[in-house]
Formats: sequence, C-alpha cells, structure tokens
Amino acid sequence: MIEDLSPHEFQQSLNDERNILIDVREKWELDICKIDGATNMPMSSITETFTDLDPSLRYSIYCHHGMRSMQVANFLLSKGFQSLLNLRGGIDAWSKEIDNSVERY
Repeated sequence: MIEDLSPHEFQQSLNDERNILIDVREKWELDICKIDGATNMPMSSITETFTDLDPSLRYSIYCHHGMRSMQVANFLLSKGFQSLLNLRGGIDAWSKEIDNSVERY
C-alpha cells in the first residue's frame, strides 16, 4: 500500500524507527538540499538498485515535488513492497511547511 502524506504527516512518520527515508532525486539535486538521514537512490537507477532494499520494511520516499517519488513507490509496489509512504509536494512542500532552512529550487 502507498500512503500519500502531507509534510506534517510525513514528518510524524519519520519518528518511527522502522522507517527508512529514501530520496529519489538526482545527485545534483541532493547537493542543493536534503532531509537529514535520507539515503539517495535516484529514480534513474531504481530498476537496478531496488534489490538492495528489503520488501518487508517501510520506506518513506520523497523527491522535489512528489511525482517521481510516487512513480518509484508504484514501481516498488509492483515488486512486492507493501509499506510505502510518499511525501506529497516533495521537499519543496517540506521546505515551505516544516523546515524553511531547506533551500528551495
């Protein structure tokens, strides 16, 4: 199941130690800003790297505006992953609603 969460809901989900935070943006975007604790797995290489992930765990996924992360979540769902959280509005919404020190681009 994929849950599409608001920035505040997404932030609350990160308090759960079972969550693994995944940033699916490209490296150059990560150099601009990121959410602390995120592992970078760019969408462009997810078909090769998803096998490094454990389908039994829960993943909180984000990108710039929430579209790529939703595509990655749907891909992972098709591969048997069952607990996926998407940050609606991406890191841009996170910057506006949660942490304005996160640079917008």
